[in-house]
Amino acid sequence: MTHIYNDPDTFKSDVLTGFAAAHPRYVERVPDASGFIRAGGPLAGKVSLVIGGGSGHYPSYNGVVGPGFADGAVLGDIFASPSAEQVYRIARAAHGGAGVVLAFGNYAGDRLNFGVAADRLRAEGVDVRVVWVTDDVASAPPGAEADRRGIAGTFTVYKMAGAAAEEGKDLEEVERLMRHANAATYSFGVAFDGCTLPGASDALFHVQEGQVDFGLGIHGEPGISTTDWMPAARLAEQLVERVLAERPASADGRAAVLLNGLGSTKHEELYVLWSEVEPRLRAAGLDLVDPEVGELVTSLDMAGCSLTVTWLDDELDPLWRAPADTPAYRRGQAVANGRFTERTVPVGVQAEETQDAASPASRRHAAVARDLIATLAATVEEHKQRLGEIDAVAGDGDHGIGMSRGSRAALEAAESAVSSGGGVGSVLSAAGAAFGDRAGGTSGILWGLVLDTVGDGLGNQEPVNLGRLAEAVRAATTRVQTFGRAELGDKTMLDALCPFADALEQATDTALTLPEAWRAAAESCAKAAEATAPMVPKVGRARPLADRSLGTPDPGAVSLALIVAAIGERLDQTCQTIHEESS
Repeated sequence: MTHIYNDPDTFKSDVLTGFAAAHPRYVERVPDASGFIRAGGPLAGKVSLVIGGGSGHYPSYNGVVGPGFADGAVLGDIFASPSAEQVYRIARAAHGGAGVVLAFGNYAGDRLNFGVAADRLRAEGVDVRVVWVTDDVASAPPGAEADRRGIAGTFTVYKMAGAAAEEGKDLEEVERLMRHANAATYSFGVAFDGCTLPGASDALFHVQEGQVDFGLGIHGEPGISTTDWMPAARLAEQLVERVLAERPASADGRAAVLLNGLGSTKHEELYVLWSEVEPRLRAAGLDLVDPEVGELVTSLDMAGCSLTVTWLDDELDPLWRAPADTPAYRRGQAVANGRFTERTVPVGVQAEETQDAASPASRRHAAVARDLIATLAATVEEHKQRLGEIDAVAGDGDHGIGMSRGSRAALEAAESAVSSGGGVGSVLSAAGAAFGDRAGGTSGILWGLVLDTVGDGLGNQEPVNLGRLAEAVRAATTRVQTFGRAELGDKTMLDALCPFADALEQATDTALTLPEAWRAAAESCAKAAEATAPMVPKVGRARPLADRSLGTPDPGAVSLALIVAAIGERLDQTCQTIHEESS
């Protein structure tokens, strides 16, 4: 249980405020951004390592900003990816002129948001490399390593990349060594009980008394298999066996090893387990190089632990041993490399371009769009708990919370855009940017893309009609599919969005009015969302727990269906102007 908080919605920002106040020697806040850079600003000529992901994992990520480790950290809300805008702001501020490596665990929301930020940075002339960590052996079998999640092995991979950058290696070499470290890293975890989000009355999941879950995630996901409780000696056998099963043929025995606590499995218990793990690793021929036992990558108050082995060689060994000095992790006497003495001033974020003046018709329709965004937000609030419960079956249970944050921000942005005289395109684009920035995660960026693309398609000059709306929704669907790298049948939001777009397009050849066409399309969307229940997820966070999701529809598809249905009911009341001008 999380006992200390003000408002659950401000938990992350309150954490960052307190952290900045506690560690000014190490970090400084970036204005209007959700994270930190190294105190004093970036070092000129040094490759900058920027790491990030959802909050709730301390000391990842902000706890390891400092010499020998990360140059910047960007944090999303609890277990949710930071938005592309936040990643961009932190990376821009951390850039010292030699390029940036963006690093995170392999989760769909992080890949999308960091990827969009990287594209934006490249467009401004910043050389960016993107590396995600794939150490969790439970989440995909040998041969499918690229599909594995990043869990506690992120710590060792970031540590070695940070050391390489601190030594003055160039961007290409830092990226190469980081990928090398990732390929040599294997983790496996066990859960004894789930974690509880701030303000929640219960944990995201529970492990039954007298049992343990193997193959946990670090975002409150349950394990992939359940077995009876076992003493430390037997547990050590299981962890060591699973992690060493994929020992590379080239490994000479040197290994960086982490026994990581996930939040409420404390040091005394970890040391009991280490007393059983350590001799088994040595018996297997491992030379343990500076092993770490403690809380390095947590999951709020989750009860559980994980074992990580990174196989070292002549390149990785010195990087693992290298000194580091950060708020939460110190090794040796870390001093910034002497070749980097000049601090650069963090670069501010460029102002947004102003929109073209909107036509009177588009401004009238902008007010309708704002009302429909209000309907979206109200629908999410009404169903927030249910959406979280659906998501918790095979995920981290934060879908309702993230959608709530995003939709409320979208409504504020839409109201501001209407007040400023914006057209329908400006209103929807502003709502999309705010949704993506505030919600974070996969849902945040996908809904941001949908709203922004529909807004771009409708523009600020022409009145809205069914044909133009159908084209804009189709463009948004295509963009979601491209960015999300999902296909129909993968059990995602796309499985409901495609039928909705199809039905709208088909309605353009009928005598249906826009509200009638929307409601018909919403019915198709609802049926398609329900049809995801027997599907097996092939992408995203639910994929490792595919069997558990059987019988439960995809939360992203469900939320889409609920929203478009509610908008359909509202259209008759608020869309008279659109109906008159399109008939």
